[in-house]
Amino acid sequence: MTTIRTAALIGLGAIGAAYAERLQKHLKHDFFILADEGRITRYKELGIRVNGRDSRFRYKPLTSPAESAGLIVFGVKNDQLDEAIDCVRPFVGPETILLPLLNGISSEEELKAAFPDNPVLYAMCVGIDAQRDGRDIRYSKLGQITFGTRAGEYPEAEAAVEQLFRDADVPYDIPDDIWREMWWKFMINVGVNQTSSVLRAPYGIFQTIHSARSWMEEVMNEVVQVSRPAGVGLNDRDIARFRPVLDSLSPEGKTSMLQDIEHGRKTEVEYLAGKMVELGGKYGVPVPENEQLLKVIRILEKM
Repeated sequence: MTTIRTAALIGLGAIGAAYAERLQKHLKHDFFILADEGRITRYKELGIRVNGRDSRFRYKPLTSPAESAGLIVFGVKNDQLDEAIDCVRPFVGPETILLPLLNGISSEEELKAAFPDNPVLYAMCVGIDAQRDGRDIRYSKLGQITFGTRAGEYPEAEAAVEQLFRDADVPYDIPDDIWREMWWKFMINVGVNQTSSVLRAPYGIFQTIHSARSWMEEVMNEVVQVSRPAGVGLNDRDIARFRPVLDSLSPEGKTSMLQDIEHGRKTEVEYLAGKMVELGGKYGVPVPENEQLLKVIRILEKM
């Protein structure tokens, strides 16, 4: 079995940093953060703390001599993926495994197109409530990384990542049908991320106010309806499966899209509601909630 001896992360956001701390503790000098020189200077000057612990990450500038990594984890946003792909090329060797943790259902295909000879695993984060405020990253639940392959494409790569996560104490799950799980997570993001950004609501609002949760689930149901002609076949039980996950999160926790709105950053609405409008048109399924969310969140981005 292939053993991952070196790993890198590009995209040191809240979620990326939370998992990076575990990987660095295990791999030590053989784990590094890929970033441009300007970001590295800011990271070093600011210092990154995870749950109050100073995390002295090893940084590698994109202009440094190439050193291929056994695993590269993508923690960037969707609109940063093209740039990230160009940045990591010198660090991708013939056996480098690529693991994207992006929201949505398209990043894996983009990576496959960019690196057709490398194993690309389908992956997502579930149940993590990490938030970033300046240098401080905090979470009450680390959640887990759910990953796998479609049609058993890369069994050795899957086994290698599983062994690394087990050794590094990174919570993980390998489902029987990773594509269906990706759509389930897409349903979650479409529902809670978008409604939370419009309501400016932390998780506690959806835990305690029935009408907020009901609206979130109406938005999720549009994903269920679209998933059927798409051949995925989500159902009402998939919506119900998210309820205990939501209730386990910190009431003060916030979705990444709400954090983006609060900090004046561009959101991922084009990859959520935008994708839903595209799929609704393709399959002839009405998605009125997502059509409205797309309009409203685009306005919020400009305010």
